Amino acid sequence: MATAGADRITLEIISSSLQAISDEMFAAFRKTAMSAIIYEVLDMGTAITDPFYGGVTHLNDVVLAMPIFAGDDLIAWTANIAHWNDVGGMVPGSISNEAKEIFQEGLRLPAVKLISEGRPIKSVMEIMKCNSRLPDYLQGDMWAGIAAARVGERRILELVAKYGLDTFVSALRVFMDYGEQVARRTLEGLPKGTFALQEEQDSGAVYSVTVRITEDEFIVDLRDNPDQDAGPNNASRDGSLVAAQMVFMNITDADSSANAGHFKLLTLLTRPGSVFDARPPAAFATYYEVEIRLYDLIWRCLAPHLGDRLPAGSFGSICGTFIGGPHPDTGRHFTIVEPQVGGWGGSAFRDGNNAMFSGFHGDTFNCPAEVAEARYGLFVDRLALNDEPGGEGEHRGGKGIVLEYRVRANGCFFTCAYTRNRHRPWALGGGREGSPNRAEVIRADGTVEAYAVVTALEVNEDDVIRIHTGNGGGYGDPRRRPGELVREDLRNGFVTKEQARAIYGAVPNDWS
Repeated sequence: MATAGADRITLEIISSSLQAISDEMFAAFRKTAMSAIIYEVLDMGTAITDPFYGGVTHLNDVVLAMPIFAGDDLIAWTANIAHWNDVGGMVPGSISNEAKEIFQEGLRLPAVKLISEGRPIKSVMEIMKCNSRLPDYLQGDMWAGIAAARVGERRILELVAKYGLDTFVSALRVFMDYGEQVARRTLEGLPKGTFALQEEQDSGAVYSVTVRITEDEFIVDLRDNPDQDAGPNNASRDGSLVAAQMVFMNITDADSSANAGHFKLLTLLTRPGSVFDARPPAAFATYYEVEIRLYDLIWRCLAPHLGDRLPAGSFGSICGTFIGGPHPDTGRHFTIVEPQVGGWGGSAFRDGNNAMFSGFHGDTFNCPAEVAEARYGLFVDRLALNDEPGGEGEHRGGKGIVLEYRVRANGCFFTCAYTRNRHRPWALGGGREGSPNRAEVIRADGTVEAYAVVTALEVNEDDVIRIHTGNGGGYGDPRRRPGELVREDLRNGFVTKEQARAIYGAVPNDWS
């Protein structure tokens, strides 16, 4: 496999260096971006790859890819993807639950050249800027992505100069082969067979999955699913593949870096024109809720068959929250884009995590209240764990959050599209299902409006947007919950004494 003189240690050093280069690109992007959705929430990613033209997410997620040449040889691409706050379209933030086709969602960017011979093509940049309500943020985030790609190029060329092109290419093969070997070893230990699940969604649509596990294949079949949605609740085939890949990583090697070799054993079957393989001109703005529903569907399908490997269902929604309008101090338009944290499901070993992003969010963070108040025209009045019932079990589901944004100016807007509202996080082994994701708008006059899906709702000064994210599902019969954990729930205010008696059958004798 390797060329003469390319010993295994050198190949391993190069493989590890590629991961380090991607991490350095990530750090450069984070430190130079304009938008908090990138530098705080980290709604972005970096990679060294060989991409092809195609869309994975929605128009807000813009991919910058840079070819890397060693002499005349194209040896790699550095790439990054990040959520840009506004790329045009029918509503601020470019996310509309009412869009019927992708043309309504903003500027479509095919594989167009942005930099030529090291210099920006100003006309292309101006086209992007003039389609955005936040052109300065768009320009700042774009240059951050360019800088990250260039950092990757510099480091890769340093590697090639140090070890030689043949050795570099050999290291890539070793890296891919290792990924395949890891996945294959884990696949051998999984139960073999065909597993299927149908699940109704909050919209009333029924999503279906069949997973077949053999000695050398992991097949996810999504062909028996509804036609693509007339609105924006669609996923591309690439996006559906990402959902399947993430579940595959969760059960085969959650601690390892993924590469193309790791996924050689994974096969995805879709039907063109369906909700998981939508065709033009389908709208995609809320693709993320379709993909997290798919991720959770595959997870739920497999969980009962994999012993204690997987926990119960989580709050299972991106809970994307979009608030914007005129800033009360500057008069400039602002848009906050924030996914939310929530409760994970209980497992056979412990309670679920409180206030964490779902497994589908990636390595993201919530935006600190101090940053939100400094950058946006809002006050953060409250951020607390959700103490409502739901998720009880021998090991309870983790708690979601309650988050309150108080609007500081008239003429602002609120958009959201939360799932796991009607159909709550699912339980395992006799536990209880979790609590719903939902939002309330508490008007200045005290009236309360409830939402799970809304587009560009007008909100004004002193209106409060209160977000509730769900508690995860419980694992195991609540009556088997150990006394010390019941005491902990009582101390934390997660249950009252009366609730503890009703749920767990008793209150510890030493609890007054």
